[in-house]
Amino acid sequence: MGRNAAGESFLRGLFAHSKGETFYAQVAQADHGQAFAEAVKISGRQEPVQVVLQSNLGALQEVGASFHPGPGIGEHAWQRGLFGHDRWSLCGITHTTSSARAMDAIIELVTAPVQPWDALICTSNAVKSNVERLLQAQVDYLVARLGISKIVMPQMPVIPLGIHTGDFVFSDKQRAAGRKSLGADSNTMVVLFMGRLSFHAKAHPLAMYQALEMASAASGKKVILVECGWHANDHIRNAFSEAAAYASPNVTVVTLDGRNADNRTDAWASADVFCSLSDNIQETFGITPIEAMAAGLPLVVADWDGYKDTVRQEVDGFRIPTLLPQPGLGNDLSSRHALGIDTYDLYCGNACMLSAVDIEATANAFTKLFSSPDLRARMGQAGRDRARSTYDWANIIPQYETLWENLSEIRRSQGGSLPALAHAWPARMDPFYAFATYPTQALTAETVLELGNGGDLSLSLNRVAEMRKLAMVRFTPVSLADDDEIAAMLAQLAGGAMMAADVVAHISEARRPYAMRSLVWLAKLGVVRAVP
Repeated sequence: MGRNAAGESFLRGLFAHSKGETFYAQVAQADHGQAFAEAVKISGRQEPVQVVLQSNLGALQEVGASFHPGPGIGEHAWQRGLFGHDRWSLCGITHTTSSARAMDAIIELVTAPVQPWDALICTSNAVKSNVERLLQAQVDYLVARLGISKIVMPQMPVIPLGIHTGDFVFSDKQRAAGRKSLGADSNTMVVLFMGRLSFHAKAHPLAMYQALEMASAASGKKVILVECGWHANDHIRNAFSEAAAYASPNVTVVTLDGRNADNRTDAWASADVFCSLSDNIQETFGITPIEAMAAGLPLVVADWDGYKDTVRQEVDGFRIPTLLPQPGLGNDLSSRHALGIDTYDLYCGNACMLSAVDIEATANAFTKLFSSPDLRARMGQAGRDRARSTYDWANIIPQYETLWENLSEIRRSQGGSLPALAHAWPARMDPFYAFATYPTQALTAETVLELGNGGDLSLSLNRVAEMRKLAMVRFTPVSLADDDEIAAMLAQLAGGAMMAADVVAHISEARRPYAMRSLVWLAKLGVVRAVP
């Protein structure tokens, strides 16, 4: 999947180009941190790795910013609030924004405690517009329902995904071997589509098939279409074969398993032209066109989402006009998805069948490229130069690091102005506040306590020591007063009943909250009791 490939590529880029002197990995499990440290070592970096778990989340204060590989930084903002909303910055990134989970994560940014020193990186201007529309719709709802007047939003910079352009340099020998494996002679045009072979969730191929058939006839060239990717199942595989046989009977279609590295090399090296007529709402950026540019291939792509930013019309290739219904004609599609009548795949597929790519314009673009080696070479070189100067991780990672530095500067200058709230995370309040009406009373500083066991201090100490060994007592990791502190508190009570404030008065101020709640723990064991 694109987001997985993008994440792996980002880490390679980070290891290769980061200026950091220490790597911090925020992970869910300790062994994930070990795996990250091993990846750092394999990359050739020698810097130390610090692992941040939920149990030491506050260590992010040392770092300044935490980057998460998705848009859901709202959840992390709530967690940060337990330490202080201005303790560190949060940074997320968009991949697909059409799934229910992604859309929910985005609109949560309106109500979650995200701050101006946080950011959601948008990988294209098109996806930034989509994110802004989602946020505005949620704001409109809250204005109508609650009359809200103050909105706090994260930064939303546009930073593209990167690639390792060196991965897409192929020798004449590789090109010759790839073309030989395809049976492509000098009069044959090899057109490459690289990516998932999914007509409902990636790029519907009918426009490409029809345009290639038309361009082959117009140019007099034999055409081989290489579809390098994978089908999710036999139904999809058969659907591709059926459509190609119908729409492009004179085009030779070769399917290569794109999960195989050798197949990908053959496909990139042998191609004359790259094509990706993406027409799906789940796409946001599109990494394969810039890989194609790095490989020196001219492009025929849809004028769609991130392709609008990356491919320059008639410079690196051709962007083909696309068409959608006017706004207001798709509410039934979103409603069926929202109600679970249609799966996410079907939702994307329904929208895909109502998006169109100009077939005639696509055929004309192919015909121009097929008929002119000079045009292919000029566009291919322009794309290669653009990929190296703009989309290599060597250029993208510094943009990330500059953003993170800027967020820290905003946080330092504005963070101190936040109002203090009694409950940093309302849905995760102190249970002794949330459930304060459950017990008969709450232990406060004025609560009077007395020693149990007839006031016998020695017996009380022994009972604490013995009951600590019980599995049902020692199971909890909750922080309590230590043995010396408990002994001192019980010694205080041995002199007679007194208020809780006096029992813990000798405990250091930092430890006093733990001592206070330990008095209830001692009452649970029957060692002390509250005087009615």
